[in-house]
Amino acid sequence: MRPVDPAADARLLHGWVTHPKAVFWLMQDCDLAAVEKESARIAADPFHDAFLGLHNGTPAFLMERYDPAHRELVGIHTAEPGDVGMHFLTAPTTTPVHGFTLAVLTTVMEMLFADPATRRVVVEPDARNTAVHALNEAVGFEVLRTVSLPAKDACLSTCTREKFLATRGDHR
Repeated sequence: MRPVDPAADARLLHGWVTHPKAVFWLMQDCDLAAVEKESARIAADPFHDAFLGLHNGTPAFLMERYDPAHRELVGIHTAEPGDVGMHFLTAPTTTPVHGFTLAVLTTVMEMLFADPATRRVVVEPDARNTAVHALNEAVGFEVLRTVSLPAKDACLSTCTREKFLATRGDHR
């Protein structure tokens, strides 16, 4: 994974976030300038960053990491020390690979937990996004409750390092 370059990656990301499969990303109506502006806003934010994930050298997914004490869930979730918020999106493809999205999510979780300060990952996927709920459960997320956010009702979910490692057969 590498940091998103707002100017250089805007066209690629625009194609991803406006694709029909990215409906839950909530950027369907954004033009190229809006995607670049949002990427630049994230890049300048000390509590939010974005990474482009490569597969065999080709951009294949987007991951955003944020501090839930300062972004997304302020006033909704009481962040604990070591909480890290996350969003991810796989690139649209005409040749899907079975298990790829789970592999992406696993890679994202490994990156987040590679930081010893990360104790728990927090997500807030759209309550209607049943596909991501199944993926989240597969890597150890537990739904805490449904919350109302400005643009969606979401399943506030968390995954501890221990729960994630247990899904991988590692019971440290």
